[in-house]
Amino acid sequence: MMLSRVAERLYWSARYLERVENTARLVSVYDDLLFDLPKDIEMSWFNLIETIRGEETFEQRYKVKDERNVVKFLLADDTNANSMLSSLKMVRENIRTTRDVVPKETWELVNELGLYAQQNIKQGINRSERHLFLNTIIEGCQKIIGLLAGAMSRNSGWHFLIMGRYLERADMGTRILDAAVSLMLKSDPDTRLQLGRVTWAKVLKSQSAYFDYRRTVRTSIKGAKAVQFLMNDTCFPRSLAYCFGQIGESATKLPRAGLITAQIDKVLEFNYPLDSSEDLDEAFHDHLNDIQIAIIEINHQITENWFHFRQGDAA
Repeated sequence: MMLSRVAERLYWSARYLERVENTARLVSVYDDLLFDLPKDIEMSWFNLIETIRGEETFEQRYKVKDERNVVKFLLADDTNANSMLSSLKMVRENIRTTRDVVPKETWELVNELGLYAQQNIKQGINRSERHLFLNTIIEGCQKIIGLLAGAMSRNSGWHFLIMGRYLERADMGTRILDAAVSLMLKSDPDTRLQLGRVTWAKVLKSQSAYFDYRRTVRTSIKGAKAVQFLMNDTCFPRSLAYCFGQIGESATKLPRAGLITAQIDKVLEFNYPLDSSEDLDEAFHDHLNDIQIAIIEINHQITENWFHFRQGDAA
């Protein structure tokens, strides 16, 4: 058994660590997308702010919606609670207070990553060295995850880490899909096919799914096929089906998990029909919104079920 406050910190340390990696991935892939787009197709960096639904906070802080301000807001802005540096600070704080239940090297790796990010953040904001900086951040996150996977007992603490990691991953996955669908719907019909070829390849690459898609689906990259893979493939570790499956499996190893597993089963049971890329329409956008609402509800249920105990109670 574990104190509920310790369980909560482990859960959120995993969510924030995943958020750091996802933010780095998002900026890196969008940078590549803009570079590879045909010159006659214009896209705004502000699309990234819309992806994370941070418009209100951004507009309170910045007047100009240009590349530098968007990247600074996402990576470095301490007024943005979800920025990469803000999330790294929260990883550090949560790991600091749970050092006795994670491998001792975890604290060292978290500190090293935090210091690197702070000391080199200008590389991320400036375009010339951005790719190297973001890759180093992603690799740092993966090193921490690898340590936890290789050296942590599969006890209740591990299961809270798993639920946090995969709920955060599912959250960002739905946002990226939603942003891509919105971009395609807003585009001119004459450029939609050309834009789609580039966009869906970059969406797959943002999830490190490009080569797995080609091996599994064995067809050219098309919007509907890419979305189906990222939603329904039960073997790929960044698909929604895999993420929800991991959350449900970890929840069953903990007490009082019935409401959470029921919610997950409800999400997994519904298979949205996608026969062609024409089906990636407003109705599908609404479906992704329903998944986002389900993610919020699962987080609420996890919080109520295991974290809102009296001091001294166990999860």
